[in-house]
Amino acid sequence: MRNTILITILSLSFFSWNAHAQKAKVSAANKNYSNYAYVDAIQTYERLANKGYASAEMFQKLGNAYYFNADFEKAAQWYEKLYQMQSELEPEYYYRYAQSLKSIGKTKEAAQVLAKFEGKASNDSRAKRLQNNTDYLEEIKANIGIYTIENAGINSRFSDYGSAVVDNKLVFASARDTGGVGQRKHSWTGEHFTNLYAAGVNGDLIPSDPKRYDANVNSKFHEATPVFTKDAKTMYFTRNNYLDGKKGKDANKVTLLKIYKATLVNERWTNVIELPFNSDQYSTAHPALSPDEQILYFASNRPGTLGQSDLYKVAINSDGTFGQPINLGTEINTEGRETFPFVTNDNQLYFASDGHPGLGGLDIFTAKINTDGSFGEVENDGAEVNSPKDDFGYYRDSETNRGFFTSNREGGLGSDDIYRFTSKSRCKQLLKGQITDSATGEFLARATVTLLNKQYKEIATTTADTQGNYTFTIDCRRTYSVRAQQKDYTPKETKIKIAATSGETVVDLQLESTVCKVAIGDDLGKCFGIKMIYFDLDKSNIRGEAALDLEKILDALQQHPTMKLDIRSHTDCRQTAKYNMALSDRRAKATIAWLNAKGIDKSRLTGKGYGESQLVNDCGCEPTNASTCSEEQHQMNRRSEFIIT
Repeated sequence: MRNTILITILSLSFFSWNAHAQKAKVSAANKNYSNYAYVDAIQTYERLANKGYASAEMFQKLGNAYYFNADFEKAAQWYEKLYQMQSELEPEYYYRYAQSLKSIGKTKEAAQVLAKFEGKASNDSRAKRLQNNTDYLEEIKANIGIYTIENAGINSRFSDYGSAVVDNKLVFASARDTGGVGQRKHSWTGEHFTNLYAAGVNGDLIPSDPKRYDANVNSKFHEATPVFTKDAKTMYFTRNNYLDGKKGKDANKVTLLKIYKATLVNERWTNVIELPFNSDQYSTAHPALSPDEQILYFASNRPGTLGQSDLYKVAINSDGTFGQPINLGTEINTEGRETFPFVTNDNQLYFASDGHPGLGGLDIFTAKINTDGSFGEVENDGAEVNSPKDDFGYYRDSETNRGFFTSNREGGLGSDDIYRFTSKSRCKQLLKGQITDSATGEFLARATVTLLNKQYKEIATTTADTQGNYTFTIDCRRTYSVRAQQKDYTPKETKIKIAATSGETVVDLQLESTVCKVAIGDDLGKCFGIKMIYFDLDKSNIRGEAALDLEKILDALQQHPTMKLDIRSHTDCRQTAKYNMALSDRRAKATIAWLNAKGIDKSRLTGKGYGESQLVNDCGCEPTNASTCSEEQHQMNRRSEFIIT
């Protein structure tokens, strides 16, 4: 990937050597590095390293130079030397080393280095995302089958990337024959600067016969990533900081990126102007329009950026002016690179990132843009559109599900190639269920039901109908939680793993009422789910966990001063009937004594033990004291009752 377009911020520093000649060479390399002239820097650093010189800073810069040019094999080579040379590294270098290893298939080694990264960067959102999504590789690979992908058929041996469709043309950036007489190659990429090209497309979006696009737009510097309004009369595009023959530079004399606007007049693009939120001091690039064309999304490393580049949005006012850029926030942006946004007509945001868990390099991710401007869960777009290399520049027609993306994956013609795809609808399921009262089984009409993702973020809410029924449409292969709430009931939440095939998943929820309606003859203990007051074996002293349940009974008695209780203790059939009767009676009396000691008058409490005389099932033992019942069946008979009299 060519990072003049990727927008990456680099921390630069200088180092020295003893020999004067080596100082001169390294100084020259650093100068090129700080101006993004990676080709020269790589050559100088590699020559020095091959002569046996070793420097952590040099290995950092060699690793970075290859990493940001997507040569992950060589990046891993130099990061490994850095890793071996220093026992403690900045978290960023563990992350880049791991990404490089993963990109060349060394997943086991990558996992070990990622563990180092997670330990070093516990506050880094990328580490948290990895910790919260340990099975992300399985989820990515499970999406196989969604895309049918082929080379777009218009690629050159140079860099071709980015896609937009307008007036039956595919408009893209290319470094092919853009070099004119006297035009220099870009020192970073070793290729000529990119210009915009256009290829005709048919109804199936099959492109052919690419030609250079409008000369009024193309300059002697980079042009890329155009986006067009629906009426095809306005174009926003990325260009190096160059307008009307004047080249702008930042404080370090580097020409960065800006977004420009052009207007179509008499079939020619005219009135090229830069947008007001550009700056000479940072890059602004890769415009994308919302379906209503009232919001422009873009990538930038402006002040306030969370990582190396973030995604932003800015309002386009009715009078053509612009609002203030707004960072899309931590749901989308990470400490890494987020770039190349694209928004479909059905409000699905696609973007490239190396900060969210992926296969290596830049991966394409997607998130739903909600009506309130917030975002749904960020999802990797799968192991077909993504690879261990850089994948970016996504475009999709929402009606036909055909589109394009760019990748420097193995098997391409040039450094970056455009691929054409046809996509299927993602696997969906219907999640449904019924909300009822756990005690009575009654339907809980109008209960609020909330759907949460794996990280317990709320992603949808609905209201149950008059029969307590609810439904959600969800993605296959994902983990969700369903939460039900109703007034005067305790909320309940359950987690569910969705199958990998289309169909239905049923999750019924039974809620316990927090307002227990009782009458004479009811068991007060059922209001609190008390089935048994526990005592030590063969003893009648109150245990700690039993005291907690009795505190609930105590509170009810204090809130209702006229309530009287008959406390009944029951045992299972094991041991003799006489023994069980005596034991249960002692326990009933111990319960009464505990409540009395807490201030409940004795006149409000009666009780006795019933031993095994009132079994609730057929688990009797007499006369042998033997039974074939399970422990669960015996447990049903061991119970405590607090009958309101």
